[in-house]
Amino acid sequence: MLNRREFTLALATPLLGLAQPSALKARIKLDTERIISPIDPKIYGNFAEHLGRCIEGGIFEEGSPLSDSRGYRKDVMQAIKDLHVTQMRWPGGNFASNYHWKDGIGPRDQRPPRLEMAWGTIESNRFGTHEFLDYSEMMGMEPYICTNLGTGDWNEVQQWVEYCNQPEGTAMAKLRKQNGREKPWKVRYWGLGNEMDGPWQMGHRSAEDYGKFALEAAKLMKWTDPDVQLIAAGSSNFGGNIDWVGWNRTVLAYLKDHMEYLSLHTYVGNSANDYYEFLGNSIELNARIKIAAGIIESALATSPGHKKIYIAFDEWNVWYRARGGAKGRGRNALEERYNLEDALSVATMLNTFVNNADTVKIANMAQIVNVIAPIFTNQQGLFLQTIYYPLQLFAANARGTALETFVDCPTYTSKKFGKVPYLDVSTSYDQGTAIINVVNRHLEQEIEVEIEAQDKSFGGKFEIATVTGNDIKAENDFGSTKIKTVTSTDTASGHKLRHRVPAKSYTQIKARLS
Repeated sequence: MLNRREFTLALATPLLGLAQPSALKARIKLDTERIISPIDPKIYGNFAEHLGRCIEGGIFEEGSPLSDSRGYRKDVMQAIKDLHVTQMRWPGGNFASNYHWKDGIGPRDQRPPRLEMAWGTIESNRFGTHEFLDYSEMMGMEPYICTNLGTGDWNEVQQWVEYCNQPEGTAMAKLRKQNGREKPWKVRYWGLGNEMDGPWQMGHRSAEDYGKFALEAAKLMKWTDPDVQLIAAGSSNFGGNIDWVGWNRTVLAYLKDHMEYLSLHTYVGNSANDYYEFLGNSIELNARIKIAAGIIESALATSPGHKKIYIAFDEWNVWYRARGGAKGRGRNALEERYNLEDALSVATMLNTFVNNADTVKIANMAQIVNVIAPIFTNQQGLFLQTIYYPLQLFAANARGTALETFVDCPTYTSKKFGKVPYLDVSTSYDQGTAIINVVNRHLEQEIEVEIEAQDKSFGGKFEIATVTGNDIKAENDFGSTKIKTVTSTDTASGHKLRHRVPAKSYTQIKARLS
């Protein structure tokens, strides 16, 4: 019979004598002179569409005790501020293709309700141009308006720019002042329609027809305000039955001299319930960026001067559960609930944007509240979904310049992507501080990482922020936060820093270099 001490030891070492898996090891090297590009803060943007409860019941809820005198939800405002959102795209999305902006100005009670055909509701028009632009101004977000090139016309688009940006002296400037706004907002970023390659879109056109139509809109918009930056609708259907390369080439052929960005969209999901395949999706995202960058460079080869066109991923996220049928239309449309593996996927996508900072200058997570969103509300309050936390960490800290990062780590084999590294990494550097973002895709094993600064030394204490959990399917809910950011500190000196990143985790390391 075991005595008490022997019994305690037996409990403490249940696998004594059995072979234990050795710790996986990896190396990361960074050099502050190996710069990819400055990181544009607009890659930490978001998107608010008139869809489900994103606007009404999310950002805006008149009569709620949680709202201010104008109807803006104060708790949502704080959550958005804490997310460090740099840019907000509005009003759609598919909604934009039948949105006539004059319906949404003037006294709220006099605005006409309209049948909303994109998402199967009635649009009240109580949240319009003034509400959106005033909100963006209050929140310190750059506004980005997506125009109606579906059922809209050239005059409507031109007048919208004039209404927002012309200081005085014209009919639209006078109308804006009549509606209570003396100074123009000077909106800089304007989208030339949304997903015009898609047959699901109201006003869908062929690439050539869209190119011709959008060109005339672009000319009018730039003649109204030469400072506007225009985002053309690239193909949204990579890997589908639309000629993704051909569409983008044709659009660029028509618009390259009048546009600054090519809009691309990407949504990923785990319908097959295959974690490792799901976490490999950022490899395809990276390939799409490289292909699109090549198409842009080819289009500009014959252009004079030093014209640049960048990529705007103005819709991106995990989205696959709340699609189609009743979940895709109506008052509660697209209310996706997110888990830990979704948060890790989001972190790999953000790593990809940082690692392509020379090409990707705008990115807008779709969307901000309730609708495939990091923030989820009811009439009593809100909770933060799992995907909130990686986006918050990146937006708050991964600024400055993106650095090329050498990564040597174990891999696994994917059916779709071939060899996939267990570690997905990006590095940014700003005023003596390095931010190393590490996703450990391994489901079961932590990885001991040695990080070497090749041209500088680590300066003592470093900060660690980790998003992980025991269950990849764990979700947050009202009153239950299972997945969140956990912080700690450690120390390092000399050229090397060592840290063990947990299995199925996203870790951000913030270290001073000297």
